[in-house]
Amino acid sequence: MCPVLSAKNHGVMSVTEMDIIQTSSCENNLKEVLKSNECEPAHFKNNSHSVRILEDLQSLRKNEVLCDARFEADDGKIVIGHKNVLIAASPYFRAMFSSFDESNKDIIHIRELDSTILQLLVDYIYTGEIMVTKENVQVLLLASNVLQLDFVNRACVEFLQKQLDVSNCIYIKKFADLHNCTELMSSSEAYIKQNFLEVIKGDEYLSLSCEDLGKLISCNDLAVPFEEKVFDCVIKWVRHDLDQRKNVLPQLMEHVRLPLLRPDILDNVVEEPLLNNCSKCRDYVFEAMRFHLKKSVQQFIMPKTISCTPRQFGGSQKVILMFNESDTFPKCYTEWYDPVTNIRENAPGINDCRRLAGLGVIRDKFVFAVSGISKSVFMLDVSLKSPSWVPMANMLVNRNRLGVGVLGDSIYAVGGLDDNSGLDSVEVFDVSIQKWQMVSSMSIKRITVGVGVLNNHLYAVGGYNSSEKNLKSVEYYDPTLDAWTAVTDMFVCRQGAGVGVLDGLMYAIGGYNGHEWLKSVEVYRPSDGVWTAVADMEICRFRPGVVALNGLLYVIGGEYDKSMKDTVEIYNPNSNTWTMERLSRNVGRIYSGVVVDRPPNFIN
Repeated sequence: MCPVLSAKNHGVMSVTEMDIIQTSSCENNLKEVLKSNECEPAHFKNNSHSVRILEDLQSLRKNEVLCDARFEADDGKIVIGHKNVLIAASPYFRAMFSSFDESNKDIIHIRELDSTILQLLVDYIYTGEIMVTKENVQVLLLASNVLQLDFVNRACVEFLQKQLDVSNCIYIKKFADLHNCTELMSSSEAYIKQNFLEVIKGDEYLSLSCEDLGKLISCNDLAVPFEEKVFDCVIKWVRHDLDQRKNVLPQLMEHVRLPLLRPDILDNVVEEPLLNNCSKCRDYVFEAMRFHLKKSVQQFIMPKTISCTPRQFGGSQKVILMFNESDTFPKCYTEWYDPVTNIRENAPGINDCRRLAGLGVIRDKFVFAVSGISKSVFMLDVSLKSPSWVPMANMLVNRNRLGVGVLGDSIYAVGGLDDNSGLDSVEVFDVSIQKWQMVSSMSIKRITVGVGVLNNHLYAVGGYNSSEKNLKSVEYYDPTLDAWTAVTDMFVCRQGAGVGVLDGLMYAIGGYNGHEWLKSVEVYRPSDGVWTAVADMEICRFRPGVVALNGLLYVIGGEYDKSMKDTVEIYNPNSNTWTMERLSRNVGRIYSGVVVDRPPNFIN
């Protein structure tokens, strides 16, 4: 029988009793029993241990038991604690108590903090909890910086981030800047830029310095769809303190993108007295006028300076322009589609049907609808406030079921069908001269060919030739050599495949192999010249539109499954998965889709 130990000395066990425990026969017998069962060691963790220790330490502090740290705040009140606890929690206290002079003082004076805030922070050290309010957040953030309590600092920043609105964002930004709080400064700046139109309706922004206002309006991601709003805010800021600020007007006007103003707005700007009285500002106005004059003569004028470049703001400033056909409409119509917000709007219509046209876009703003029924070509400038399709120079060859690709500022028309003859020829439209000219032909005739652009090369993917033979061959065009080069064949023949390029890889999607419609997808890696199969789509698609946007591939419409013609499938390369969405209108979408900058009149 194991001996029973009695408590002695008020519950404190003697050394002799400890010896008895260590050498008892019961222990020896238990060891033998466990050994015979091959018992493995087991690790146990008391998850409430640290919490209980903190609770006990807090109780000791409240009862002033073993407290060896006493602080006097700037209001004369005393806050107490344990040096070891404070040292473990705060580098500030560690440095303080490492100093011989401070560690030997009965009372340590902390003049930077009042007792209420100091008490809150010491309580946090003992409990891990802090209450942040609008009344204490400012001083609490500063105090947590002093005591180097990172969690409290982050809690204050998070609290202020949630309080940001148009009435306080400028003050919070100034506060963050003053105290070098980079995370809060970054969030407040982002809020101001995103809500710029609302912020400048108030007067708070009038307190900004010239440097801060200049930095703000120079941002490319400033959320302002119409540049005249930037101009108006600058003039209002200058007039708020005209005598002091009129001399810095040129510094601010440098960041106003006057060439982006509509001609009627620019006419009003020309009459602004503040600009007329400043030679440098007049130069900016003349630059804008010259830009509009050149654009009226040459509509493909490309921005060469930041002042002529549209701002890119928001989570996604790209939308998809879709060409649609419907059994109930005799002709095609177009829509803008924002896949991020799922908003769709009617886009400018085009007079004749572009059902079999190829689509290309230059500089994210000039959309070309190339042939489909003839040599005709139409162009849409989406940057205009009221864009419309305008005819361009005809191609040299009639091309039906062609492929279209864009290299730089040039549109390429690839292969296709001229009456009943397949084409291997290729021609290019250079916007700088606005003429079509022939380039080297492909190695084979290709009708309903997919075209992709990868590493400044133009790829012709699959298609079929005039003998109705479906192709799995692929070749690319190098504009510097004016030559075509074959690459590895695809796994299967594909005519009418959608082709998309994402993250340096080219995808051949769906199509027809001569026997069946396809939902399979394969990807080409130029680094090793190999095609690899990836996940299939949910449905078969022939001649779908394919666009890359925000790290995803959008595959729109197609001709095969009529019940699913108003759908879009979205491919995520990170997870190798497809998801399906409906576009709700019962219309067909064939080769529909190019990505363009968000039009000025699109819902924001």
